[in-house]
Amino acid sequence: MAAERTGPTVGFDLDMTLIDPRPGMVRAIEELNREFGLSLDGEHFASNLGPPLYDSMRGYGFDDAMAQRLVRHFRTVYPTVVVGSTTALPGASEALAAVRELGGRTLVITGKHQPNAELHLKALGWEVDRLAGDVFAAAKGEVLREEGASCYVGDHLGDIVGARAAGATAVAVATGPYDADQLADADVVLRDLTEFPAWLAQQF
Repeated sequence: MAAERTGPTVGFDLDMTLIDPRPGMVRAIEELNREFGLSLDGEHFASNLGPPLYDSMRGYGFDDAMAQRLVRHFRTVYPTVVVGSTTALPGASEALAAVRELGGRTLVITGKHQPNAELHLKALGWEVDRLAGDVFAAAKGEVLREEGASCYVGDHLGDIVGARAAGATAVAVATGPYDADQLADADVVLRDLTEFPAWLAQQF
């Protein structure tokens, strides 16, 4: 039987918190444009990652049927177009390791389609205690509560909502679509994950 962990349980968002998938995201949108004769702005899409893909497609004004078609095609091309060009953000590996060094558990809770999120973790060699995909904002809080997480780290305003819904400390990193001032409602605002291990050590 594995030894029980006695340290903190910490949740992390994926896109623009742990990883930078933007170059591949642009190419994936270009694939949609070619396949469906669209003119979506890939750069804008990649600069505003966070909500689930279906919600983003609906936000462009597509009806349910078309949004579902776009999501299916996007997910089909994703493994070959996005995963290989994605990089870890500064401090990501060290942040995950810092939790483990304290005897804690790591969670990745993301709006990304879970099978594709799994591919990213595998490609980067990251092992976590739980991965939960296809959840956003308050729905992230449900997973955080289930796991007894003490804090949740993310780059999006929706991540703050998720942490609040679980009664967890909201830790924001200014590596996504919002700057530090826009993330001021979080309990803690960090420049990026390179600052996380020192902050965590002070808490636990």
